[in-house]
Amino acid sequence: MITVNEALDALFALVEPLRSETVPLTEAAGRTLARDVAATRAQPPFSSSAMDGYAISGDAAVGDVLAVIGEAAAGHAFDGAVKPGQAVRIFTGAPVPEGGTRVLIQENVTRDGDVITVTEPHGDGTHIRPKGGDFDVGHTLPAPRRLGPSDVALLASMNCAEVPVVRRPSIALIATGDELVMPGETPGPDQIIASNTFGLKAMFEAAGAQVRMIPIAKDTDSSLGMALELAKGADLIVTIGGASVGDHDIVGKVAADRGLERAFYKIAMRPGKPLMAGRIGDSVLIGLPGNPVSSMVCGEIFIRPVLDKMLGFDAQPRPRHRAKLMKPLPANGPREHYMRARHDAIHQQIQAFEKQDSSLLMVLAHATALIVRPPHDLARAAGDTVEYVIL
Repeated sequence: MITVNEALDALFALVEPLRSETVPLTEAAGRTLARDVAATRAQPPFSSSAMDGYAISGDAAVGDVLAVIGEAAAGHAFDGAVKPGQAVRIFTGAPVPEGGTRVLIQENVTRDGDVITVTEPHGDGTHIRPKGGDFDVGHTLPAPRRLGPSDVALLASMNCAEVPVVRRPSIALIATGDELVMPGETPGPDQIIASNTFGLKAMFEAAGAQVRMIPIAKDTDSSLGMALELAKGADLIVTIGGASVGDHDIVGKVAADRGLERAFYKIAMRPGKPLMAGRIGDSVLIGLPGNPVSSMVCGEIFIRPVLDKMLGFDAQPRPRHRAKLMKPLPANGPREHYMRARHDAIHQQIQAFEKQDSSLLMVLAHATALIVRPPHDLARAAGDTVEYVIL
């Protein structure tokens, strides 16, 4: 068996960052920015009013009387200059007229026809948003970066109608086993519902991949071979189940018959020991264990970092955090243990669930973190600090 870090290094060596492509801004959300993008327009593109009021030149004291010479609204600038003793009626977002140095908010003046009188001191603020106050021409949004709603709004303001993004990694998911049927079907007396594929599909798509589900492969060479044929063309082929050493665990054999160059098999971790990986044709194959929690934990710990590298991010493990135990833990065995837990980010505390069986999806669904126990870690008392990975 190899360590988790050794397995990650081997997986990182199997993949490379993918090429970039250009997509419309409307399709950029959730994608990964492939290269730095520079603004072709300043924001705001002109000095603009931050309030409804009156643009003036210079200063104004309580009791001063100013002549209103025009109006500026959003999208409609005042065509002229404002001079001392004058004012231009202005609305939020409108360009400040030439000569304007301050906006008197409308609550601080009274108006009678084309004349305003200052009734309250204006204070120190000018209520003017300077040209380029948010960003100027040439400002860059750095890559790589997963683009969220705020990023898309920023790119629109930067006048970017198209965005260079990294191609989505393509993943083919293959669940294996005679015992599996799809949700909605009626299982036989010895069958269960396939759940891992759906959880992993959601996980990988949230991480930026495109995922297609191959029909369930039965425990025969021909059925699994057909599934592998259907998976051709994917960047990653992820099999679920059949990677252990039982008589019906045939993924390694069938894949080897079709040219799999195995990189490793078995990890010193729990849950998730029967993990294997290698290259088959133009694809990377990762064989996950069949127990639901094992496959999901391996997806978090191994495949998500692999997807990050393919999307152009640094090749590194999932980030770890530290918190104090709320309850004691017994000593750990010889394998690195990823324990489902709930963490309290506010008080930096964490508590492992009592049940850690790798078949218990209900426990995983309520977990917010995985406590990471090193091999042979001694018993821990409440209050001890442990490392964890956020789910």
